[in-house]
Amino acid sequence: MRVALAAAVRDLPRAAGLAYEPKFDGHRLVVVRSAAEVSLQARSGRIVTSAFPDLATAALQLPAGTVLDGEVVVWHAGRTDFALVQRRAAATAARAAVLAQSLPASYAAFDVLELAGLDVRARPYERRRALLVDLLLPLGPPLQPVPMTTDPELAATWYETLPASGIEGLVVKRLDQAYPAGRRGWQKLRHTDVRDAAVVGYTGTPRRPLALVLVLPTGDETPLVSSPLTAALRREVAEAAAARGPAARGPAERGPAERGPAERGPAEPRATVTAIGLGEVPYHPLDPPLTAEVRHASARHPPPEVIRLRTDL
Repeated sequence: MRVALAAAVRDLPRAAGLAYEPKFDGHRLVVVRSAAEVSLQARSGRIVTSAFPDLATAALQLPAGTVLDGEVVVWHAGRTDFALVQRRAAATAARAAVLAQSLPASYAAFDVLELAGLDVRARPYERRRALLVDLLLPLGPPLQPVPMTTDPELAATWYETLPASGIEGLVVKRLDQAYPAGRRGWQKLRHTDVRDAAVVGYTGTPRRPLALVLVLPTGDETPLVSSPLTAALRREVAEAAAARGPAARGPAERGPAERGPAERGPAEPRATVTAIGLGEVPYHPLDPPLTAEVRHASARHPPPEVIRLRTDL
């Protein structure tokens, strides 16, 4: 199930026929309720049902043939906590059952894609929203529709006040819009200059990555080296890199610095990149790339700061 995406904007769009929703800081999750079971799908298409058994159980209340799009969050001390969602998502099946008791997940649903086996993605958002509310309000937590308003002034108030609850911004949709599967048909306004970047490699060693090699979403494909990683990020990158392995390229495509495992040790870098102030730096390519949230930077500014990995993709 290809999910809809959102393009970043710098200012709050104000026009007739727009809807505004809080942008929750969690993991994108598609809930699929078939006649026999519930499946939970990450944005990447990976099935993550075992990581969220509490949500899977709650979703059994949905009628067969229901597909929802939304965000899984974990509330802590009155606000959503992304680190706790990461912890839930990375848990083994056995550990997930324990965490479901101590760190229960909530599902912030913002769209319905199928209802009673009928594909409703072509219907206007305004109609899908009504179907979503009618479906979920009788059920209650942990399955809930996200708030929505068509009042730009109220949306502006949400934008200014909701960050204290862990809300990272707003998503803006057209009321007459069909579900834009696989396209950036929505708009998102974040509070910071944080954006997603492709992680095409890392410097250091597989056990101790030092920095990330990034391609920013600016249209310029030139890789950049990030600022040094924190200890927590080093551990996350090491685990994620181990799961992906080095980039797979044929011998004829590799230069002397990119020789394969038969020619170089598995812990040796296989490519180089130009880093600001450091010149040519060896690094380990990743295939497929990871995704990280970084603070905006350009070649004329300090290296990008890595905020966190997006392992929900």
